Amino acid sequence: MPAIEIGRVCVKLLGREAGRKCVIVDLIDENFVLVTGPKSLTGVKRRRANIKHLEPTDKKIEISRGASDEEVLKAIEEAGLTDFMKERVRITRKEFLEAKALKPA
Repeated sequence: MPAIEIGRVCVKLLGREAGRKCVIVDLIDENFVLVTGPKSLTGVKRRRANIKHLEPTDKKIEISRGASDEEVLKAIEEAGLTDFMKERVRITRKEFLEAKALKPA
């Protein structure tokens, strides 16, 4: 199971959206991916994210590369993950410091 793949549900570890779940929509390069919540569901807006700031979960939805927020929302509902996506994850200090250590100065 590749951890970073299109459709993988992840938790953001750093930034203003830390603790919120998002879905990988596109792979930009070896360090960055395009993620979306979508904002109407989880509060994560469509943006580029460093893969070091994401924690992949075991959940995956079936979407095409570059899928729109509406397509992602529909796939989440079909997979029955709506309530799972709305839940916030509490980031522990240890997880925060580990993610912060990976961040370049």
